[in-house]
Amino acid sequence: MSFWKSLTGEFIDIIEWLDDSQDTLVYRFERHDNEIKNGAKLIVREGQEAVFIKEGQHKRTIDMDILEPADTFTPGTYTLDTKNLPILSTLMGWKYGFDSPFKAEVYFVNTRRFLDQKWGTPNPIILRDPEFQMVQIRAFGTYSYRIIKPAYFIKEIVGTAGSFKTEDINKQLRDFIVSRFTDAMGESRMSVLDMAAKHDELGDFVKEKIKAEFAELGVELLKVVITNINLPPELDAAFKKRSSMGILGNMQTYTQYQTAEAIGKAAEHGGGGMAGTAMDAGMGMAMGMNMANQMNNAMQQPQHASPSAPPPLPQALAFHLAIAGQTQGPFELPALQHYVKTGQLTRDTLVWKQGMANWTAAGQIMELASLFSSMPPPLPPH
Repeated sequence: MSFWKSLTGEFIDIIEWLDDSQDTLVYRFERHDNEIKNGAKLIVREGQEAVFIKEGQHKRTIDMDILEPADTFTPGTYTLDTKNLPILSTLMGWKYGFDSPFKAEVYFVNTRRFLDQKWGTPNPIILRDPEFQMVQIRAFGTYSYRIIKPAYFIKEIVGTAGSFKTEDINKQLRDFIVSRFTDAMGESRMSVLDMAAKHDELGDFVKEKIKAEFAELGVELLKVVITNINLPPELDAAFKKRSSMGILGNMQTYTQYQTAEAIGKAAEHGGGGMAGTAMDAGMGMAMGMNMANQMNNAMQQPQHASPSAPPPLPQALAFHLAIAGQTQGPFELPALQHYVKTGQLTRDTLVWKQGMANWTAAGQIMELASLFSSMPPPLPPH
């Protein structure tokens, strides 16, 4: 083999990233003087994308009309030449191809889902509550995301860093969520006692509010989960009292269930076990009635007053719709779901219900967030 062939054999290079971490978002391929050989092999694994940038290019201002200011490679194996490096070829002035080593910065971007990222309010947030006026609460949860525009993410966030991990951006993302969580709580007009039972709806509502800000960074927000809302002690006591009232109201149903279970067991064991099973049923009913009486007496003793009539049943949630310049409704949630499926009710449709001061877009109403969570977003403009 001639000396020249031996030398050109050294020009073959392999560019790849074996990620053994669980938290690396971006890794810059380290190469002496950023020099890449003609005909180098590029290996991009599943869950990765590779981005080629002219050395120093991302340090300068890039024309925002260029949607991808770098050559990007999806999973696969490539032999690098001017055909698959069109942007870099233009920047380097390779009109007729290149035969010598060239300098470029290669970034590998992790595009898999990053799950269970923690968020929480560092300090209590103040809310105006319809039942308790001004209250302070704290909230905690998780969120998940993935990078969908690697070149933009590098330009806007990573810069010249050789390695970029989740901890380097999570504070910024957490701040987004906490800020929009506070706004969403104010817009929902929900009682803090009701919030504790609607974590899923609140999480979807916050996600809709903040996903556009994530997209500006080249990141897709996949999920916002609210795992806990901490109430002040006095509100926590009120919530427990309300739960106890619900348990007392369901005690009669519980005793009926116990009786039905006992009768079913008697049928399975035949007549011989009927007497014992009937006794079990009687004991179950007696215990249930005794528990109900004890709870009722315990709640009535401090008041020394006769029991009051039960409150009226809550009215079904119903909204009026503004469709084609006309007011229609009111419609309850099952009917509204039909309008969502037919496309007559969208996130931008104006709605109103009793108690609201003005007509508001449906996508900004907390109670309607679940109607749109399963619907795909509108197609982007061409």
